[in-house]
Amino acid sequence: MTGVEGLLRDLRTALDDAGLSGSFLVRDLRSGDELGIDPDVEFPVASLVKIPLAIATLDRVRRGELDGSARISIEPGAAAPGPSGLSRFRHATRIAVDDLLYLSMAVSDNAATDALFALTPPAEVAAILQELGVRGVTVRHTIRELTGTLAELLPPEDAHLAHVLAIEAGTTGRGHRIPQLDVTLANSGSPRAYLDLLQALWTPSKIDPDVAARVRELMGDNVLRQRLAPDFRSDATRWSSKTGTLLNLRHEVGVVEHADGRAFGVAAFTESRVPALHQPEAEALMGRVARALRDRLRAM
Repeated sequence: MTGVEGLLRDLRTALDDAGLSGSFLVRDLRSGDELGIDPDVEFPVASLVKIPLAIATLDRVRRGELDGSARISIEPGAAAPGPSGLSRFRHATRIAVDDLLYLSMAVSDNAATDALFALTPPAEVAAILQELGVRGVTVRHTIRELTGTLAELLPPEDAHLAHVLAIEAGTTGRGHRIPQLDVTLANSGSPRAYLDLLQALWTPSKIDPDVAARVRELMGDNVLRQRLAPDFRSDATRWSSKTGTLLNLRHEVGVVEHADGRAFGVAAFTESRVPALHQPEAEALMGRVARALRDRLRAM
């Protein structure tokens, strides 16, 4: 057994022992070399959909179809629920489109995201992705549709029951009795599809350079740093990323840029068999697995 095969076996075992199934991919964005674990498995992507939405919004601003300085009215109670951002506001407010982008990407604000989806609906985002040559990332619905699960209806002390249903209600072919977890109905994509998207943002592509630069900046501003960031952020690196979370799904995609000029795209998609809302051990293991893959690829 080669060193790489042994590493992949050990990482699969560690994930399984922690109650996780996972798909990972790490790619050297300069050479194209990559190393991964089941990187073509498709998942519901949860808040990772905010990356293509940001691309589509900024591309429409570039074309003059939207005004980044235009202020959008946000009414309390009308927005998609979420743990932070405008969802927690108690009074009506007006926010510029550019600032909604920041809130959507940096703090994963669901209300800001749906305000952007109101300007550029999912079908239009999907069409723009096709125009830009982005394949494999499917955008079907807004965040409000995404968050309408049993977990939103249960009191905190019963939240684990929604996770039990999420774990046990899967069907063959990546289907699910919960529509938001069914890859044929949800916003979806694979680690490889999202790394192709990151490659298009970090290297020359059909995406306008100014649009790509702004999305990279927004991902660099991400304040959610509990998953992969501890294993990739340092004084000698820059870590830019976006997380996605829904019930028993925990994802993150990002790029680590090193002081020597090398850059690696990282995609980690996981599904937990543990019926618990908070799983810090799973978050930490995601980072260790992704870091181990990056370290081996960097040394090859």
